[in-house]
Amino acid sequence: MRMRVVQHRDRRRRARWRRGLWGGGEVLVTVGAVLMLLVVHQLWWTNREARQGAERKVEALEKEWGSGGGGGSASGGTPVAPAPASSPSAATKAPQRAGQRSYTPVIVSGRPRRSQAYAILTIPRLRLRVPVAEGVSKPDVLNKGYVGHYPGTQQPGQAGNFALAGHRNTHGEPFRYLPRLRPRDTIQVETKTATYTYAVDKVLPQTSARDSGVLRPVPHSLVRPGRGYDRPGYYVTLTTCTPEFTSRYRMAVWGKLVSMRPRA
Repeated sequence: MRMRVVQHRDRRRRARWRRGLWGGGEVLVTVGAVLMLLVVHQLWWTNREARQGAERKVEALEKEWGSGGGGGSASGGTPVAPAPASSPSAATKAPQRAGQRSYTPVIVSGRPRRSQAYAILTIPRLRLRVPVAEGVSKPDVLNKGYVGHYPGTQQPGQAGNFALAGHRNTHGEPFRYLPRLRPRDTIQVETKTATYTYAVDKVLPQTSARDSGVLRPVPHSLVRPGRGYDRPGYYVTLTTCTPEFTSRYRMAVWGKLVSMRPRA
């Protein structure tokens, strides 16, 4: 009977294979653990941190306005005055529709500082109450869980388009449930001087991320003809990414100003 001879180099080769397989398995487990930690950080920790920061900022604004402190600019700190009754021009006269209460538009002078939180956005349908800051910078505004005001668009209560952006996912995700909004749902914007109430009017479920028409003074889509408005008014626009967990497209919710209540 012939015996098989096992050479030492065969044993060394097998040992190297075992060490290689074991090392590769350890690397895969480590990579998987790191990826899981990253997912937890993005989907849980950033939301927790941003929401807590946004809640603290809302409380700080409410305290500031209640005490009459602070000296910001624009609708966050500059006193406003009603438009003269003798000059109801097209640029300042609010549109009157059946079922809407009449009100006097507010003239706002100045602008908030970059990244300054100067208003509070409340959407009852979404149980949302978050700060509004000037600009749409991710590190300075959106990643803090705030809603950002597009520079160059109007301020709350002004004729034209008051346009806002917010994260759909992660970092507080204030606009995650934006698709749940329906016509006539209310959108409130509080500033140091007044509270403005808008009513949801139209929804643009999906458009290009470069569709700048949704931010124009008379908002309308340049990609989807017929979606939006064709005459001046007092509008609010809420924008966010869509579908969820992507930034390929944008959705927009449009509303019209229906009332203004000055702060006491």
